[in-house]
Amino acid sequence: MSLLPVVLAANAVDTFVQTFFRGAALGSLYALLALSFVLVFKASQTVNFAEGAMALAGTWFLSMVFVDWDIPGRWLGGPTWIHWCLAVVLAAGMTAVIGLVVERVAIRPLIGQPHFSMAMVTLGIEVVITIVAVDAVHLTPRVLAVPWGADTFKIGGAFVAWSYLAAMVMAGAAFLGTWRFFKTRAGVAMRATAFDQEAALAQGINVGRVFAIAWGLGAALAALSGIFASMAPWGPAGVVSRDGAFFVFRALPAVVLGGLDSVVGALVGGLIIGFAEVFAGQYLADHASLLGYGYQQVVPYVVMLIGLLIRPYGIFGTKEVRRV
Repeated sequence: MSLLPVVLAANAVDTFVQTFFRGAALGSLYALLALSFVLVFKASQTVNFAEGAMALAGTWFLSMVFVDWDIPGRWLGGPTWIHWCLAVVLAAGMTAVIGLVVERVAIRPLIGQPHFSMAMVTLGIEVVITIVAVDAVHLTPRVLAVPWGADTFKIGGAFVAWSYLAAMVMAGAAFLGTWRFFKTRAGVAMRATAFDQEAALAQGINVGRVFAIAWGLGAALAALSGIFASMAPWGPAGVVSRDGAFFVFRALPAVVLGGLDSVVGALVGGLIIGFAEVFAGQYLADHASLLGYGYQQVVPYVVMLIGLLIRPYGIFGTKEVRRV
């Protein structure tokens, strides 16, 4: 019996495993970003176009905290990866402060105004923060000093990057934390505010505080997604760059597909878009001359359009009923 079919089958399986982990990791990052969009939208009915700036700022903060200032490593012993993880938490917290400031200064005064005006304000904030952060990065090139770098581990004959596993774990922890948060008093207040702001005010809920929590959490999640999307083997390869800001807008199809007001939709939409993009890139590469060499970047939008034709409010989005 010839061994060639067995070898080919094994290679096909290894390719599938590697592609699966790449898709799951990319989908996890998209889901994390979609969750950030959803939290802000549920609370304030605003699409936050400043997410890219928050993501870039988060990577910048991590580089300063961990590489420049050696915090918290200078006070603690133990493995480097623990120091790095703590620095990630601190960088996310610093980005959350930016989110709180943006909400208090630019968003809260616009409550009751057209949603388009609020969206344009966030787009202006995106431009300002991104320019400042990019100038800082260009003046002083910064690295993230990711402990595992581009290292991989093997599953059978498939090589899987540790960064993929880290992204999946981070996204899982974020969604678990969000689920637990919605069980708390503040989480219940946010759900009530998302359902009906006027009714929430009548029940004594501090809607302004709910807005602040949502924007702070949204900024922190954007920072985490920017940090993990900047690791090798993804494009930035462990360096702070504006690619983190552009990466955020690649997640918009996941947000729209899952539903702007659904946490579950953020997870499902992110994974669907991530798997579709990666599997199309892997298994349709032989047809690139026919599809066009940038077809992989178009796939998420095609999937989104198909999804919207079937469910215009997203897979888990809330359907609006308008009475005339």
